[in-house]
Amino acid sequence: QVVIDAFRLINANMMVLGHEPRQTTSNLGHLNKPSIQALIHGLNRHYYSITINYRKNELEQKMLLNLHKKSWMEGLTLQDYSDHCKLNETVVKEMLELAKNYNKAVEEEDKMTPEQLAIKNVGKQDPKRHLEEHVDVLMTSNIVQCLAAMLDTVVFK
Repeated sequence: QVVIDAFRLINANMMVLGHEPRQTTSNLGHLNKPSIQALIHGLNRHYYSITINYRKNELEQKMLLNLHKKSWMEGLTLQDYSDHCKLNETVVKEMLELAKNYNKAVEEEDKMTPEQLAIKNVGKQDPKRHLEEHVDVLMTSNIVQCLAAMLDTVVFK
């Protein structure tokens, strides 16, 4: 969402006389109400916040969708083995910490009432969800690396 904040720089005396110094178009349906802070500073009539909507045709949408699209060849490139090994090691260490946190959270949940369970995880990291994400990332990267290595040895043998 794009928003333009604008000030009215027209002399107030001209407004009192009823003369509009420029052509007027209605933007009443598109204005956001001024914030309390703007009202306190006396910017009620001189400050506008206007939301801008852009329309895109079908070709422009296709172009934007293809902007950062990966090509099919990127899936076949091998990652450096030492970098891949370091990445695996860091992800497994993070998974160990998450597994400990998850085990501790499960043990604590047994001792809690339903009301305490409802507010226990508010604003905190969910170790179970992060553990699942780490497992998914680790398995995906390892499978892709193994398949690319096997394909590489078969093709360039």
